[in-house]
Amino acid sequence: MSENVINLHKATDPPADGAAPTVLTVVPDPAPARPVPLWVRSGRTLKSAVTHESTRATVRAATRHSLYTLNGGRIVARRAWDGRTGSRYERMIRAAEAAGNLEAAQEWEERLQRFRAARHHRRMDLLHSPVDAAKGVGVGAGMSIGVLVALGVVMALNTGEVRDVVTPLSATVDFIATLIRIVQVVWGPALSIGPFLALLALWSVGRKQHAAPNWALPANVRSGEGEPITPSIVVKALRDLGVSALARAIKEMGDAGASMLGPIRIAGCGVEVDVTLPSGVSTNEVQAKRRKLAENLSRHEHEVFITIPQAARTVRLWVADSGALDEPIGPSPLVTDETMTADYTKGKAPWGQDLRGDAAALSLYQRHLLITGLSNQGKTVALRSLALWLSLDRSVQFLMGDLKGVGDWKMFDGLATTLIQGPTDEHVIQVTEMVEGAVDEMNRRIQAPPGTTFPPLIVLVDEAQVAFMCPAKGTGKDKRPYGGAKADSRYFMAVRKIHNQGRAVNVLMWQGTQDPTNENLPKLVREGAHTRASLALGTESQARMALGDKAVDGGAAPNLLRPGLDQGTLVVASSGIDIPAGQSSITVRTHYVDDDAAEAITDRAKALRDGVTTLHAVDSSPEHDSLADIAAAIGDAPRVRTKDVLARLAARNATAYGDWSFLNLKRALDDADASPYKSDGVMVVSRDRVLRALTNRDETGSASAE
Repeated sequence: MSENVINLHKATDPPADGAAPTVLTVVPDPAPARPVPLWVRSGRTLKSAVTHESTRATVRAATRHSLYTLNGGRIVARRAWDGRTGSRYERMIRAAEAAGNLEAAQEWEERLQRFRAARHHRRMDLLHSPVDAAKGVGVGAGMSIGVLVALGVVMALNTGEVRDVVTPLSATVDFIATLIRIVQVVWGPALSIGPFLALLALWSVGRKQHAAPNWALPANVRSGEGEPITPSIVVKALRDLGVSALARAIKEMGDAGASMLGPIRIAGCGVEVDVTLPSGVSTNEVQAKRRKLAENLSRHEHEVFITIPQAARTVRLWVADSGALDEPIGPSPLVTDETMTADYTKGKAPWGQDLRGDAAALSLYQRHLLITGLSNQGKTVALRSLALWLSLDRSVQFLMGDLKGVGDWKMFDGLATTLIQGPTDEHVIQVTEMVEGAVDEMNRRIQAPPGTTFPPLIVLVDEAQVAFMCPAKGTGKDKRPYGGAKADSRYFMAVRKIHNQGRAVNVLMWQGTQDPTNENLPKLVREGAHTRASLALGTESQARMALGDKAVDGGAAPNLLRPGLDQGTLVVASSGIDIPAGQSSITVRTHYVDDDAAEAITDRAKALRDGVTTLHAVDSSPEHDSLADIAAAIGDAPRVRTKDVLARLAARNATAYGDWSFLNLKRALDDADASPYKSDGVMVVSRDRVLRALTNRDETGSASAE
């Protein structure tokens, strides 16, 4: 049986042969969709209706206006109660006692006593007032009638009609009757409309006070980003902080809670207020709740700073305008002012702006410097901007080591006396020997006659953690490690020596380091810096390493800065920058100086100098053997005066020993256990001790080689 197929769709391609038969295909209808159950459709409809924006707006409006009326009644009732009783004074007394202000509590108690005395006097007057009122009414009525009759007599005399005597009196009675009729007409509607007018008045009071939950308020007044900081908002934020003693005290204070606050002052791109905490609440309890306090104030955590001023039991809150800290602060004066110069002794480097928006300038005079932070937060730029400013003082000399080696300091080529760039152990060795050379220069300056002045010498090492973590050790006779944090570490000891004595002769150590730990930033080194600054860090323990316990206990919190977002923002602890009274640190948003601008600044600095040849390596090859030269200078004599030894050494090699003093000689002999000693009242050097030191050194070197 043949099957005929009927195609119901028109063919788009013409048949190859005009005689080809037409083939029709029957396409069956798709199966009907399964009906959705009624309860599902009803649920969807109900959910759509409930969650619709119109429904939500209606619910918010109904809730808002209902609570306006209810809470408005509460506000009016409280005001009336406060006006009739001494509750207001009692609240102020409790607030003063909770804040520990006994003088204010005593003053409010005296006011309460005066209020009670006046109220008692008024109540005693009420005992006599009914009789006095009755007498007053009688006298008033009699006088009124007399006046009206007298007026009627005058009218009667004028008109000649005796009946005019009672005309004023009858007119008055008619007027009173008219008033009574008006009251009778109005009284009924007034009784009906009066409650609605009262509710409208309560609603108006509640609306003015925004007496409704935040979610129910209109969008234009709803609490949110950018909400102005007012006393009531600050008190509410403190009450909801989660500190039980503080919440109880504020609850007892009631409306007088704002007495804890000082004046709210505009401070830069935010406001500042001092809060005197109630007795039993410590400042560190509030500091530990910074995130919650910020959120209670409708701010992000980084937009609220808590510091401890000098006043006891007081915290100082600085609250930024919403989003203000994410705005750039503008270019550095180093870039915009091409005529700017620097003065190492009296000037200050334009570093950035503080949170108030004021210029933050740092004095670099005789201050060792340490800047630390996480990677890629702007440490090198912040450190470099200080060096760029100081380069505009032609008297300043630089020894620079960049242990990152990506060209961040290349613009100082031709400006710095030494510039070493690279991250390898060989570069660490070169940087270490550069710092040791600065130590020798420091010792030479110390031995100079008193009163001698020296040009500033800045020894700058960026990425100093690479030097501290370097595993390389010396070769030959000196096996000491270059890195490490022990007394045999060459880099560590060189930095420590500069920290100990360099400041007096203008030899200063500047270091930049990443992610501080006890291993890559030893305690003695970080505490030797006079100016300590930190960008964003990961933990509070790192913040203490970077800035010290005093600064962190006083409110410094670089660990609360936002990595990646607060780039260039530093927390600084230094006597070289203006810090508000009572605070131990200041937060600075530094200017960003890019590489091109830095090149332009160093070009100006080079123009101030006669020309500097920059060394890119330190020549550490031994030119002489000081111990062997001392032995040769002694000759065959059993002992020689140190003065004569120095003279003979200078005669043998003026270049190496021409500047030697007794301290250099003593240091060389002490290192070899051949120390000079006193004989017949003068210091001498023993030939036997020197020879024995040479023998021991040679034997030690041979044993090491084996």
